[in-house]
Amino acid sequence: MKQPVWHWLGGMALLALSLNTWAADKSIHQGIVDNYKAEKVSDHVYVIHGPAGQPSKENQGFINNPGFIVGDSEVAVVDPGSSAAIGRAVLAHIRKVTDKPVTKVFITHIHGDHWLGNQAFKEANADTRFYASAGMIEEAKNGAGDSWVETMNTMTENATAGTEIVIPGEPLSQDQAIKVGNVTVKAHLVEGKAHTSNEVMFEVVEDKLLFTGDTISNKRLIMMDEGSFPGSASNAERISAMDVKTIVPGHGATGDKAIVTAYGKYMSTLYSAVKELRETMEAHEMKPKVIEKLTDSKDWHSFDEILGKHISLAILEAEQEDF
Repeated sequence: MKQPVWHWLGGMALLALSLNTWAADKSIHQGIVDNYKAEKVSDHVYVIHGPAGQPSKENQGFINNPGFIVGDSEVAVVDPGSSAAIGRAVLAHIRKVTDKPVTKVFITHIHGDHWLGNQAFKEANADTRFYASAGMIEEAKNGAGDSWVETMNTMTENATAGTEIVIPGEPLSQDQAIKVGNVTVKAHLVEGKAHTSNEVMFEVVEDKLLFTGDTISNKRLIMMDEGSFPGSASNAERISAMDVKTIVPGHGATGDKAIVTAYGKYMSTLYSAVKELRETMEAHEMKPKVIEKLTDSKDWHSFDEILGKHISLAILEAEQEDF
């Protein structure tokens, strides 16, 4: 028996609604696809350098430097960004370079602007393996993952809505080597705190390249609410001693070890100045004196906006050293 026309139309409407819902769920950050490019920075590595600034409605949460490593048979991603839509844009850039499967994703630390893009790679390949430090994995499981989804939604006015957390399931050990086809990726766990706790840097051995995550930032100040100034300086010294030549920072342009030296100098100079000045003046009085000692970094992005917060945090860290 023939179905009534209204029944057929109703079915078509439901199908259209279903397709529209699917399309919304599979949203892509088209601005990254159209306005950014994956820059080849070494034989096997490409980086999409994100813009400066904090997550916002305008940038839809895109501020970090997602990278990918192309081996002879597979691809690995490092820090795929802060939403599923950003992750899908990263995947679109990968597909401009190669059709090899993305089988691994490496995460440097817990901050959501670096890893909430995992969802896109789980969608694309259910067998993709996600790697991070054991501490980061525990943080994510204990509520930090959900908290970062909420934070990104708030900061971007829901531009990152629809993102679901995909917590890494592969805890890394110090100096662990992982093959990406014919390319070796070596995990360097950060001791103590640098930018935050439970961080990992990833060395692409054959290319002498290091993804530092936010332990290094190039010519820009980033938030240090969970970090350590002397810890950051010490980690910069560790990187300087490594047999690497190309540095991919968490934020800012890819460069050589000069950016590591500059960042370490900023951290150590700031901390030393604060420890000295706190003996004779209050926090609000310090800024001009600290700036006098930071001549090499006073033109960095966000210097004026963030330096005061860094001074306050450095004072607190110095006070904790007293106990």
